[in-house]
Formats: sequence, structure tokens, C-alpha cells
Amino acid sequence: MTAAADTTTTTGFAAPVRGSRQLAGTGGLLRLALRRDRVMVPLWVLLVGGTTAGAAGSLGGMYGTPAERADVVDSMAANSSLRSLYGPVFDDSLGAIVAWRYVAFMAAFAAVMSLLIVVRHTREEEETGRQEMLSAAMVGRRAPLTAALLTALIANAGVALIVAVGLSGEGRAGALALGLGIGGVGMLFATTAAIAAQLTETARLAKGLTAAVLGLAWALKAAGDAAADDGSNILTWLSPIGWAENLRSFADERWWVLLLFAAATTVQALIAYTLAGRRDIGMSFLPARPGPATGALGTAEGLAWRLQRGSLFGWAGGFLVAGVMFGAMTDGAADLIGDNQQAKDMIARLGGQSGVTDAFLAGMIAMFGMVAAVYIVQSVLRLDGEETAQRAEPVLANAVGRLRWAAGHLAVAFGGAALLMVVAGLGLAAGYRQDVAAVLGGSLVQVPAVWAVGAVAALAYGAYPHAAVLGWAYAGLCLGLGWIGAAFDLPQWALKISPFAHLPKMPGNAMDWPAVGVLVGLTVLLIGGGLAALRRRDLQTG
Repeated sequence: MTAAADTTTTTGFAAPVRGSRQLAGTGGLLRLALRRDRVMVPLWVLLVGGTTAGAAGSLGGMYGTPAERADVVDSMAANSSLRSLYGPVFDDSLGAIVAWRYVAFMAAFAAVMSLLIVVRHTREEEETGRQEMLSAAMVGRRAPLTAALLTALIANAGVALIVAVGLSGEGRAGALALGLGIGGVGMLFATTAAIAAQLTETARLAKGLTAAVLGLAWALKAAGDAAADDGSNILTWLSPIGWAENLRSFADERWWVLLLFAAATTVQALIAYTLAGRRDIGMSFLPARPGPATGALGTAEGLAWRLQRGSLFGWAGGFLVAGVMFGAMTDGAADLIGDNQQAKDMIARLGGQSGVTDAFLAGMIAMFGMVAAVYIVQSVLRLDGEETAQRAEPVLANAVGRLRWAAGHLAVAFGGAALLMVVAGLGLAAGYRQDVAAVLGGSLVQVPAVWAVGAVAALAYGAYPHAAVLGWAYAGLCLGLGWIGAAFDLPQWALKISPFAHLPKMPGNAMDWPAVGVLVGLTVLLIGGGLAALRRRDLQTG
């Protein structure tokens, strides 16, 4: 495997290079990364920063008086299950309420944004062979990693700026602290992804390892917050998300906590740079395990299952744990809302017009459905990844048609999405310990909407592979409408863009078979259109 042009000797082994040559070409690679991400990065920045900055308006309507906000503080102090989800409340000001509700979730979103950016511009570039071509020019060994981290830095700085400006009316210091806390978590996980990209041989595994670290950080934060109502538990301090909470935005800010982010990010960046200088392009410190001498897969469907089963099992495990956790919080939902009519109205918009408990369960089920839409788009667009990396051509060169090859991946995607909703329903029922059939039935009702989102991705991929990003765009739109639509009381015509808005809110409401039938029929039509288009177009050549 060829290393970077300025670090390779005539024998093909990497030779040490001193000085700025190791960063040569960083500016050009940064401009290329920003150009490639000119749509993805702004969307992420607006989603994370804009949602947080706009929260003061929606929460101000729900908790408009000091007495209502004081009730929230008292409720969270006594409710460990909800505290494990949102974290502790450190003050009863509106800014502090915004920080309490959004800091952990938005920090996690910033981490996901950062890991996708860094892996995309490091390991994914090497996996597809583009980095080897770029390194044939005057590009230093550490330039790709530097450009990726700078891109993540720009994105997280944008998030911090939007939050700081958007919430400055609630207090400039608190708004700045909240923005820096969210951005700090994002940059820390950017360097975590940079390390994972050096250790692994595939972009998928690098993303999986970083996501696993993020999941561990969330679990530590949840356990610590459940154990103490002031963020002082050691488990909370072991989590970067816990650091963002303990920055205490809008509540006598602890600015020294930012030093933890700076130190951890710097150490991880140094480790990533050290590892990057000790390997050749395309190589890794954890190479893939060689397969058997004799192939054991005899069908295209079996290959699709082998490629996607690890991802499906990981998603299923996450859904089960989250389902049990949310189910255990159900009984405390009514205590948190109390007599706040505006909070009840928002929960009703999320989960229907039934009682608060059923509405809370329906809202959680809808959330699982929207997250499952992310899985199905990822799984469907695995076809695009196989084609772009030119792994599809050797399969199709055998007695395997395009439709059969695509059908194998689609079966895993759509069947896996249904499985995830079953797992989520079982987890919720196990945590709630009541109404198992109703909760599981409500989870299954979400499947047609999840399938409809996956079908849009399948149509986009089949019609034109470079338009496969439309699948992600539509999934992001549905997620955004579901996440902020109820809070901002958007008009019905806007909410109806998402297929989830056409489903009945269950449990607690009657089944709507015509709506479910229409979504299933639409799914079949879109998949059929995508497969028909795939038969007629040329495959990508790289």
C-alpha cells in the first residue's frame, strides 16, 4: 500500500518527515472538505444550534412563571428516572431550564456530527482509495487528519456561536457556557473518531467504535445523574456529557470545566497524530480478520446479511436498553408535568389526546420510530457504499442480477427496521411493566412510516446514486419535524410532510387502518420505482 508522497522512500516504507511538510496541503484539503460538506455541515449546525437557541420560546410558554419553574426543580430532585434522562436542574431561571432540557441531547448530537465529519474525511477517504490519489500530490502525512479536525472545529464553533447568540437574551455568560459545552463535547468526540480512524480498517468500524464510546458516556452520565441530584456523582464526572451538565450554564457557571474539554481533546488529538504518523495509507493498527480459505456464502442475500448483521445487532441492543429506560420513566411523567396545562398540551401534540401516561408512551414510541428511520436509511444506502467502493461489481459479475443483489440489502433494511420497533416495544413494556400488548402494538404501528422513509432512500439510490443523499435529507427532515414540530406548534400542513404525522398516536387512540394501508402501498410503489430505475442505469465506476 502506498503512503503519502512526501513520506515514502524508494523501498515503499514510510520515512520520517520534519517540520511543516507533514501538514503540507492542509488548506487545500480543508477547502475540499468544506465544499463536499457544504450541505451536510450547515444542516447539522442549524439542527443542533438552532434547536437549542429556539428552545427558550417553547419552554418559556410551558414554564412561564417562576413558580412553574420551581416546581420543575423540585420534581427533578425527587425523580431519579427522569433525571437520568435530562440531568439535574441547577437553577429555576428560563435559561437554566433550557440548559437542563437540551444540553445532554444536543451534546450527543454534536458528537454524532463530529464523528461523521472526521471519519468521512479520514478513514472513508482511505477506504475508497481517494486519499491515496490525493497523497500523490504535495500532501503531508498528517494533512488529511488536520483538515478533518478543522472541519469539525468549524462545525462545532458554528453550533456554539448560534447557541451563544440565540440565548444571549437569557444571559450572555450562560449562553456562551452552554454553547461552549455543546461544542466542547463535539470536539472531544471528533478526536475520539480520529483515533478510531487510525485503529480500524473500515469507516463503518471507526464509526461503530466512536458511537460505542458515546453510548458509554451517555450510560455513565445517566447512572450518575440518577444517583445524585446535583451532578456530583463520580459517574457523571467520568462522562464528557456530564462535564457539559456540570458547566452549570445560567447557574453560577463553572468555567474551569472547559479545561477538562481542552485537556482531553488535546491528549486525544496528540494520540491520533502519533498513530497517523506510524502507519501507511490504507493500513490500520487493528486489521480486519482474514476470512476462511473457502467461501461459506453462497447467495447474495447471505452476503447482505453478513455485511449488515453487526450494525443491526448494535442498533437492537441500543433500542432495548433505551426502551427499558424510557419505560421506567413513564410513571414519573405525570409528576413532572403536574398541573402545567401548556406542558400537557405539548405532550398531547406529541402523543395524542389521551391521558398523560399514554401520551408520554406514544411520544416515546414515535421517537423510536424516527430513530429507526435513521437506521433504515443507513441500511438502504449500504447499496450505494458497496457500489461506490466497487465491491458490487465482483458480485454482479457472477450469476446474480441487480434486483436480487439489491433485494438482499433491502430485505435486511426493512426487516431490521421492523425488528427494531418490536425490540423498542418490548423494552418499553418491560420498563413500564403494564399494558404489554398496547405498547407493543403502538410500536408496530410506526413500522409503515419507517418503511416509507426507507422507500424514499431506495428510490433516490435507484434513480441516481449521487442523489442518495436525498434519503438522508428526508430522514433528517422527518426527525426535525418530529423533534421540534410539537414544541414550536408548527402548522399541520408542515407536519404532514413526515409520514409519522399520518399515523394514530398509540397507545391511547384508535387504530387508523386506511392511513397505514396508504403508507404500505406508497412504500411498495417507491421501492418498485427504485428497483426499476436501478435496472436501467449504469453502475458507478468509482
